[in-house]
Amino acid sequence: MESVMIQLAAALAGSAGFALLFNARGEKLVWASLGGLLSWGVYLLFGQLYASDPARYFVAALVLTVYAEIMARLHKAPVTVFLVAGTIPLIPGGSLYYTMAYAVAARWAEALHAGLATLLLAIAIAAGILACMVLWHIAELALRWLCGRRFL
Repeated sequence: MESVMIQLAAALAGSAGFALLFNARGEKLVWASLGGLLSWGVYLLFGQLYASDPARYFVAALVLTVYAEIMARLHKAPVTVFLVAGTIPLIPGGSLYYTMAYAVAARWAEALHAGLATLLLAIAIAAGILACMVLWHIAELALRWLCGRRFL
């Protein structure tokens, strides 16, 4: 349990640092940082259900994108502020490190295997964000068409 709390605190701090780079101040900084905590928390939670890392990354990216879309509308800020800051904990830095370490050591088979795993994680994150954004905007357009006014 202590390990999970440390991971969540690191996700919160890392997201806060990148939110500052995106000029998030005050309340936006807090909510952008909480997005990173949320994304890593979902990743850890779904670790109990899915053994597959790409599936966990995909679900975490889906949840984060819904969160970012809602926060952007509530705080009248670009989605990017919340989405990029919240995605930071999901970046597969460890597997990218191992890919490069194997490549530098000329262990090409292992470098290829680690590189493909890293690419698969990056695709899962991108697919989660893309799928959620497409569905969000389709729903928004449908509501606007049906009701004649903008929601959220």
